[in-house]
Amino acid sequence: MEFQIPDFAPAYPEIFLLCMAGAVLLLDLFLGKRFRNLAYGLSIASLLATIAMIIGSSQQATTFNGMFLRDLMGDILKIAVMLFTIMVFIYSRIYQQDRHIFKGEYFVLALTAVLGMMVMISAGNMLLLYLGLELLSLSLYSLIAMRRDSLHATEAAMKYFILGALASGILLYGMSMIYVTTGTLDLAQIHAAIRTGDSANLVLSLGLVFVVVAIGFKLGAVPFHMWVPDVYQGSPTSVTLFLGSAPKLAAFAMLMRLLVGGLENMSGQWQQMLIILALFSIGFGNIVAIAQTNMKRMLAYSAISHVGFFLLGVLSATPDGYAASMFYILVYGFMTLGSFGMILLLSNKDSESDMIANFKGMFSAHPLYALVMTLLMVSMAGIPPLIGFNAKLAVINALVESRLYWVAVVAVLFSVVGAFYYLRIVKFMYFDQPGEAIRLNGGMEMHTLLTINALALILGLPWIGWLIRICNSALAQLS
Repeated sequence: MEFQIPDFAPAYPEIFLLCMAGAVLLLDLFLGKRFRNLAYGLSIASLLATIAMIIGSSQQATTFNGMFLRDLMGDILKIAVMLFTIMVFIYSRIYQQDRHIFKGEYFVLALTAVLGMMVMISAGNMLLLYLGLELLSLSLYSLIAMRRDSLHATEAAMKYFILGALASGILLYGMSMIYVTTGTLDLAQIHAAIRTGDSANLVLSLGLVFVVVAIGFKLGAVPFHMWVPDVYQGSPTSVTLFLGSAPKLAAFAMLMRLLVGGLENMSGQWQQMLIILALFSIGFGNIVAIAQTNMKRMLAYSAISHVGFFLLGVLSATPDGYAASMFYILVYGFMTLGSFGMILLLSNKDSESDMIANFKGMFSAHPLYALVMTLLMVSMAGIPPLIGFNAKLAVINALVESRLYWVAVVAVLFSVVGAFYYLRIVKFMYFDQPGEAIRLNGGMEMHTLLTINALALILGLPWIGWLIRICNSALAQLS
């Protein structure tokens, strides 16, 4: 049999980013002490160059015997992941310098995490999907534990590592069952095998259950959410900012590749499981968030509820529902960046400023940033006319079109409950007196980007229809 050299062109962005991660590591080792911002600038430049490569060669392609896919959905999610990561770097620069973790290791680990996400997003084979997931997970474990002098960060990293290892084992076990039943690891071939075979096979159904459980953990859906509040609160805020945004996009891609690209003909089974995960996540997340006094912990429970909402679009099992979920997760990631960016803005060398009480009286001290936080909270609550409302509306419309009326009603009711804890922060900013002087941290680039981040929730409204059409086009190629 003649050996054929694979076409590396579709994977050039990933290869380039891998090379640049190595370059950042080496240059920081030899030059880092003389050029403190070298790793920071080079990492951002590497991500921008990778985005340019993706845009410049955007085309649908498959390589490495179908293991690696290049499509519109993958390109959009990869670009979003890298843009989110650049925002994380800019938001967290001063915070990391204050805590002596502004090091080359942080940027190398972040770039390898991005590489893992890119591999997950383009995976056309369960083996490659698993490798990308492990690369992402190992990088995140290390990032969370970077503050070696922090007991909370070490505890958070250990919890995430133990539960993450358990979830990875569950995923691998589920994949092995699917492989035994279908005889292949290729997602397209699995899709064809299930279509022509018996989708009610007991081993195949059990494999699906394990896969959904593992996805539920990676997303932080109830009842697999145990790690989320502790990891969000214990991690350095700059890492929580990263953890709560970009990896959610990779988890969405993982969900779509496995459940839609490979197991779509079993949608009658995974739809019922996702209904349970989604509604419990929305209900539990919104109710428990009301009782929180720590801002990071409140946003963790908020993240659980948003994951439930994003799953609603997927469980509709329609192209419009998939597109609504993709739009929702992109908007949610953008809002999360701004919300944690505000915590970083208030943080200083002496305090994390991650309590809800830290926002009391912000309007009287800094009215512009009170407006920024108001826009972010109102959008996350899903109150019109901000873009967060349109994202939730798209998901609810998908449920109604699928005639899942009762699911839509329950989701809307829990969203009304969830609006309370977002609006409570607005009340603190405008109607309460500050307990102490509010000092702002961060440089000019952070202040500018944070303002743009919030204003985009209004200024982006005219392009919502266009963005949803792009998501529809991207997911049309998936099937």
